Formats: sequence, structure tokens, C-alpha cells
Amino acid sequence: MSDKPTQDIDALIEMMAKLPGLGPRSARRAVLQMIRKRALLLTPLADLMQSVAATARECLNCGNIGTSDICTICSSEKRANGILCVVEDVADLWAMERAGGFKGRYHVLGGTLSALDSIGPEQLRIPKLVDRISAEDITEVILALNATVDGQTTAHYIADQLESRVRLTSLAQGVPIGGELDYLDEGTITAALNARKQI
Repeated sequence: MSDKPTQDIDALIEMMAKLPGLGPRSARRAVLQMIRKRALLLTPLADLMQSVAATARECLNCGNIGTSDICTICSSEKRANGILCVVEDVADLWAMERAGGFKGRYHVLGGTLSALDSIGPEQLRIPKLVDRISAEDITEVILALNATVDGQTTAHYIADQLESRVRLTSLAQGVPIGGELDYLDEGTITAALNARKQI
């Protein structure tokens, strides 16, 4: 006789352990807590995951994650101020939004250039970025890329592509070398945004 419920629980623990920040032990604790509080945690979580799986999509314009083809940031006329903030990942966009200091629109690259991983401009959303400059009357592009080697290489490549077409700035003080936006506090992000410098 097979123990199907136990197999399902083990499979859930294994799946949870694949999430960033969770290892096997943390996943076991999380699953055990959800089972113990099934009505409060497990059932609502399962319902929400099913809903998100059915409705979540990437914004066709900027690459943000939302529930419609064009995200609320891109569709907001209040944010059509000619300033575009370029970030590596959706997590970085969300970090900038948590900080609350930026009121323009975003462009998510989906990663950084990397010769080692064979990631070139076409694998990222760089061509789409270039197209957006004239289509949306962009006057300033803020390169809010992580202060890593690949991030800086990507920033230089984008700067070369957009040179003389638009004002280029980058985040300034407060972003440490090797730091990632998603791990910075809101005050640090706001200070870096306000002290951005022209490239």
C-alpha cells in the first residue's frame, strides 16, 4: 500500500525548497506550519496560487508583472513624465516602488549582458528599450542597474546605444559595489535616486 498523502507532502516540501531563501529545513517548517493551520494558511494560499497562476502576466510594454497586458504603471498618465528607469529584474522595480521616490515609468531588462552565459542584447529587452525612447517621448533614462560587473557592463552598453538621444543618468550614492537593489532599504534607494548623476 502506497502512502500517497505522505508523498504529496514530501513533494510539496521539495517544491518549496526550490524557492529563493528556502532550503529543505525551512521548507519543512513552512509546510508543517501550513498544514497545522490549514484553514488559515494552506487553503487560502492554494486558492491564491491558483488565481495568480491563471492571471499573472508580463507587461508587454515594460516587463513588470501584473494581471493585465499593460501594467498599472505604464497605463498611468500621471507617470508619463518622460523619465524612464531601467532595472535588471522585476524585483528591482518592486524595490524602487517600495521606496516611493520615483514617479516615472520603468523598463525591465530581464537580466544583464553576460559573455559567460551567452546573454547578449537580443536576449534582454534592450531593443525594446531603444524603441520606447522615441515612441514615448522619453527625455531621461535612469540606469538603475545593480553595481556588479555584469550590471555595469550592461549600463555602458545601453549608454552607448542611447548616447546623444536622451539624457542618461545613473543612481549615485548609497548603492554599494556588488549590492542588489532588492536588498537595499527604501531610504538608501531614495537617496541614490535623488543623487543620480549624468553619465
